[in-house]
Amino acid sequence: MTTYDEIFKRLVKASYNDKLEQEIREIEASGNEATKKYVYYALGNGEQNKVVFQINDCKGECTSEKHNCETSCIFNAIVRDMEGKVVIQDRSCIHCGHCIDTCSLNNLIDKKEFIPLIDLLRKKEVAVYAIVAPAIIGQFGDRVTMGQLRAAFKQLGFYGMVEVALFADILSLKEALEFDRAVNSEEDFVLTSCCCPIWVGMVKRVYNQLIPHIQPSVSPMVACGRGIKRLHPEAKVVFIGPCIAKKAEAKEADIQDAIDAVLTFEEVKQIFEATGVNPEDMEDITSGHSSSAGRIYARTGGVSKAISDTLDQLRPDKLIRIKAVQAEGIQECKEILRSINQGDIKANFYEGMGCVGGCVGGPKALLKSELGTLHVNTYGLLADARTPLHNPYIRELLDRLDIKDVNDLLEGESAAIFQRQFNK
Repeated sequence: MTTYDEIFKRLVKASYNDKLEQEIREIEASGNEATKKYVYYALGNGEQNKVVFQINDCKGECTSEKHNCETSCIFNAIVRDMEGKVVIQDRSCIHCGHCIDTCSLNNLIDKKEFIPLIDLLRKKEVAVYAIVAPAIIGQFGDRVTMGQLRAAFKQLGFYGMVEVALFADILSLKEALEFDRAVNSEEDFVLTSCCCPIWVGMVKRVYNQLIPHIQPSVSPMVACGRGIKRLHPEAKVVFIGPCIAKKAEAKEADIQDAIDAVLTFEEVKQIFEATGVNPEDMEDITSGHSSSAGRIYARTGGVSKAISDTLDQLRPDKLIRIKAVQAEGIQECKEILRSINQGDIKANFYEGMGCVGGCVGGPKALLKSELGTLHVNTYGLLADARTPLHNPYIRELLDRLDIKDVNDLLEGESAAIFQRQFNK
């Protein structure tokens, strides 16, 4: 049977060639009920606020415990009914997508969000921005530059491409200020809210006693989307990264204004193949406005280092410096949060990444996390500025966003786009 990804590629190609309806008829005529479901979700259909869908009834005849979706779910959202069938409980599911890759029977899929955008991209009546996660460097070829990726997205019809690392720079400033305000004794500590929706989701749903310690900041993805829409109110914003969980984050009620669609690196690779766009053949359009701090958010420890280096420059006289501990992978995140919850405090700054290696280890990354980390570190070293305080583009961007002083990132109407409240 034709796979879900193959059907997605066929539909993308047909959409760009004005043959979508014909292609849908041909695929459905030659397939079965599962094929029709693939078409349905590949077209972006399904409940608006859901990402993960169960396309077949399943009694859990899995090949091994390792590939069992029930045991993989960190939020206990997957259970069995009276007949032993696997059921996803929507009230508990955060649609992180972790279960999709563990299901050995391919009964779970995530909704694709690209095809509904194609008319907008082709007609160019609305500016549609691609915003790319810091983990993207190296994913589409060792020698493919950010400038070539920008040209490739423009070839698809995007108005422009923005590196989310630029807004990670702004959040490095904000989180350094938040740390300075919150940590004033050896007993104080904070949990970063930057980057990982799985880490944030674990705090909100499982270890909610720790919510008072989580930094009140949006993720760089949300900051970037909101920043673009403040400057260009009619624009649409599409986030591109290695993570299914970002599709769910973009739909959360308090931040759903920021992002209009999310694509994974794997999906973008399929889109490039379907449309014949090869980033290696593209012109190298000048880019590179982010600092080293923003670029290294993509790997484990990057957030801690970026914020620590920024704090050292922002508050050089502060007696209490950042003492960071990182957790990578779901199991480590659970263990470290459990320890903190029990009063075992070993640091004053905690960073959690749901994937081993950080975002570079995301389930839809195209490279092994070790190689992704190498690319990210190299790209970080190539930055003209080490921290956002040394980055002239940040000062210019903050001015355009009507934020006249970095200390205003802690409060005020202009900085509200970077704020998020985590209530118990």
